Amino acid sequence: MERTTLRPGYDIPRVIRGAWQLSEGHSSVDKTTAIDDFIAAADAGFVALDCADHYLGVEALIGAFRERYGALRGAKALATVKVHTKYVPDLDSLNTVSKADARAIITRSLQRLGQERLDLVQFHWWDYSVPRFVEVASWLGDFAREGLIDLVGGTNFGVAQVRAMIDGGVPIRAMQVQYSVLDQRPAAEMAALALEKGFSFLCYGTLAGGFLSERWLGAPDPGDVAENRSLVKYRLIIEEFGGWGAFQALLRVLSGIGQKHGTGIGAVAIRHVLDQPAVGAAIVGARSSAHLVETGKVSSLRLDADDRALIAGVLGARKGPFGDVYALERDRTGRHGRIMRYNLNSVEKKA
Repeated sequence: MERTTLRPGYDIPRVIRGAWQLSEGHSSVDKTTAIDDFIAAADAGFVALDCADHYLGVEALIGAFRERYGALRGAKALATVKVHTKYVPDLDSLNTVSKADARAIITRSLQRLGQERLDLVQFHWWDYSVPRFVEVASWLGDFAREGLIDLVGGTNFGVAQVRAMIDGGVPIRAMQVQYSVLDQRPAAEMAALALEKGFSFLCYGTLAGGFLSERWLGAPDPGDVAENRSLVKYRLIIEEFGGWGAFQALLRVLSGIGQKHGTGIGAVAIRHVLDQPAVGAAIVGARSSAHLVETGKVSSLRLDADDRALIAGVLGARKGPFGDVYALERDRTGRHGRIMRYNLNSVEKKA
């Protein structure tokens, strides 16, 4: 599997397994089955995992996997496993959160994951009108110097805010952003900043919650998909892109390219993102390792000039989304922001 370097001495596969779908708030998970599946995926090379402090039950589940994997495969194999978590203060706590509060969350993640040092902590701040994000991010830099964290990153920050953190001395090595053939917002100013400052994108939403797949090729507009918050999120992105007709035109192009290379829509969609400037890796959510089989084909897939021209032709006609990274989602009164949950760490504290 292809690998990328986030810092000299720290490299990971270019496909990261996302674990949000295993949250107890999202689905019912059998712990034994999930651990067995993590082991099978790690044996196949999927040794980088993405989670968060507020994904209910996920850090503890990954901690149980790490313990079992180390017992089965040994310390050398366990050392290849990288777990990327997040620090996401609740919206309601932004004015009052203290360094002691942050340390408590980091300590809790260490305990749940069974680690002496967290591999990567990605920081998120819900509301820029509470102007403390540089201060709070700097605490993670302090924790890194103490040895509690290896790498510091961020998630869903805008260009000006990332620059402010870096200029303020926060050692940002990675920025998690939504990036796909449907959502090109990181491709302009944020990519230029990443190349200037030397951090990498870790991209979620690359498969748009499963919409970028054969399942939806030629399918009628599903309309209301409110039963699944992930589908609602990416259905809104499809609307920004130009609607269901424009989306179907994109799927047809991706399908044709996939057939040419003996692969599927998903692999082409991921490859396109991996080929973009500043992109380090793509985060692919999967409830089981079986769903990662097609993803494994990405490493050997190479798009040629004709493929890229076909994709560019469709993207050139898109209606959106445009603007800064996560700007649409930050409007809590808008249709993108209304579906978010802003105080999940308080729920985790009670769990």
